[in-house]
Amino acid sequence: MWTDHPIEWLTARVYTVPTDRPEADGTFAWDSTTLVLVEAGSGPVTGLGWTYGAPAAAGLVREQLGPVVLGRDALDTAGAHEAMRRALRNTGRPGLGSYALSAVDLALWDLAARLLDVPLVGLLGGRPRPVAVYGSGGFTTYPDRVLERQLRGWVEEQGIPRVKIKIGESWGGRPERDLERIAAARAAIGPGAALYVDADGAFTAKRAVRLAAAFADDGVTWFEEPVSSDDPAALAAVRAAVAPDVAAGGYGDDPRYFARLAPAVDCLQADATRCGGPTGFLRAAAVAEASGVQLSAHRSPHAHAHAAAARAATVRHLEWFHDHVRVESLLFDGTLDPSGGTVTPGADGAPGHGLTLAEGRAAPYLADA
Repeated sequence: MWTDHPIEWLTARVYTVPTDRPEADGTFAWDSTTLVLVEAGSGPVTGLGWTYGAPAAAGLVREQLGPVVLGRDALDTAGAHEAMRRALRNTGRPGLGSYALSAVDLALWDLAARLLDVPLVGLLGGRPRPVAVYGSGGFTTYPDRVLERQLRGWVEEQGIPRVKIKIGESWGGRPERDLERIAAARAAIGPGAALYVDADGAFTAKRAVRLAAAFADDGVTWFEEPVSSDDPAALAAVRAAVAPDVAAGGYGDDPRYFARLAPAVDCLQADATRCGGPTGFLRAAAVAEASGVQLSAHRSPHAHAHAAAARAATVRHLEWFHDHVRVESLLFDGTLDPSGGTVTPGADGAPGHGLTLAEGRAAPYLADA
């Protein structure tokens, strides 16, 4: 294949970073975060991509995706994405396969933008513009004093006027504790900031509706995944019965998934580290626009920022997720500043997504995979 910019090499590494304290949401608990890093090279230029998930994703990158990407034109991101999607047919594209594909897709978009010496937002058809963020954390394992300190840090110190906490503790089995934490969160941020909650699919539809009625006086305006994203009918039932906007979609992996979900939510969510990188995120944005709903970027804000700015009319905000902000700030140089409640990707003119691996800081977290 003739090309001016052949993809000459592709690597995958795994980094595991312990959390700063034990963390849990309504349905899962963890004590570390694993980032699978992909680098793609053409001549002296390197592109960087990543996903969060099992270390086995690195093996898929090397064994399944590398062979169909190497030698391709680095500017042909669409062709590479389709080749990878087809290569994963028998391996299993949904789930871990999509995570691996997402990391490579992000690396290739970054590589293409660096080869052209433009910020990624420009290559995606946009320009540097502010994108709203919301502070996200508030894990169910946090003592109230830790929860309050984290929320005040976002609202008072960084000027982020939107924050989210986790609820649904013990698979929705402690609603009284959920209500206590929601009330504590509202007291911590005051009446002027927006308060969001995320149940991670912990509730049944009726339990979610009852809880929403109970926290109505706390001014919650966003109820994320009150039931599983895999149950659009239940999501639609909750949406029809509660005042906050209902959001879901963070585990979606292709446009058909988002098309099934969009009629059941007020705001669709997509995760570029799961749904196919910037290519998949832009397709999710097209589904959201066609369905008459907005899109919110789920987790990993630096993986989404440029694509979100390029689709500003459709994208409501980025999730400034505590774990991923912490990991990305540790492993990468060039991270964004959310002070004032927005980030402006590409404003400094740096090519690609603007992040580079901080080899020295990252080295202690490099794992075998």
